[in-house]
Amino acid sequence: MTNGRIVGAFTASHSPGITGWPERADPEKRRAVESGYDEARQRIAALRPDAVIAVSVEHFTNFNLGNLPAFAVATGDSYLGPVTAEMAKFVQVEQHQYPGAADLGRHIYDFALQSEFDPSLVEGGMTFDENFCVPLKHLDPSSEFPLVPIIVNGVNPPWPSPKRCYDFGKMLARAVAAQQQYERVVVIGTGGLSHWVGLPESGTVNETFDRDFLQRFDNGDPERLTAYTQDDIDAAGNGAHEIRTWLVAAGAVEVGFDILAYEPVPEWLTGTAVAAARM
Repeated sequence: MTNGRIVGAFTASHSPGITGWPERADPEKRRAVESGYDEARQRIAALRPDAVIAVSVEHFTNFNLGNLPAFAVATGDSYLGPVTAEMAKFVQVEQHQYPGAADLGRHIYDFALQSEFDPSLVEGGMTFDENFCVPLKHLDPSSEFPLVPIIVNGVNPPWPSPKRCYDFGKMLARAVAAQQQYERVVVIGTGGLSHWVGLPESGTVNETFDRDFLQRFDNGDPERLTAYTQDDIDAAGNGAHEIRTWLVAAGAVEVGFDILAYEPVPEWLTGTAVAAARM
């Protein structure tokens, strides 16, 4: 056997509207987004991953304000999603068990501790909402690939810094390379882009922020990607802090990304994008 490696990285928005009410979007925008997702799905399938490290944020499905880690690594054999039948109907994803790559999750958790990161450990019991279910409906519709779910706090301050998130991604690459059980691993980061959650601005999209972020993401320069201040991100909404999951994915590969789709879709409440690393 050979040491593992990250063979691809992909990022995508996870607005529940993408699957729950796609028909509300402008038809051309909907086609563009779905085409981007389809291209990403085909690229992932062609990479033949043994496992997927799926990075997203917490929507208070598993954690709460009294227990909200900066990072958390799950090590379950399977994961229920969506968390309730009502959520399944809301996002139009059939409730089912997603397979887990438990051994890889445990390895990543141990490796993170040895690398001066201190993520929380979730030994089974994690459930999914739109954070994973919406993008995976497009990217892995048959739930073929075993997952290591990783949560990054992108919903409530204090947040891990952009650089800390990028460095966490770099650590993931080293962790994958330090084991042999899973030779081909893909990273998927989900969240963002600009949007406001539970605020009067909900439905607003900051297209200027989104396009600037995607330009930096395309370029891949870590200095520019991690230069955001809290005020910079706040200008694109409290939900824009989910770009931290994209930064983890970027750090895992340290290359630029092809932007497969970007559309400002107020009907989905989100600046909606899909991207793939140029490996």
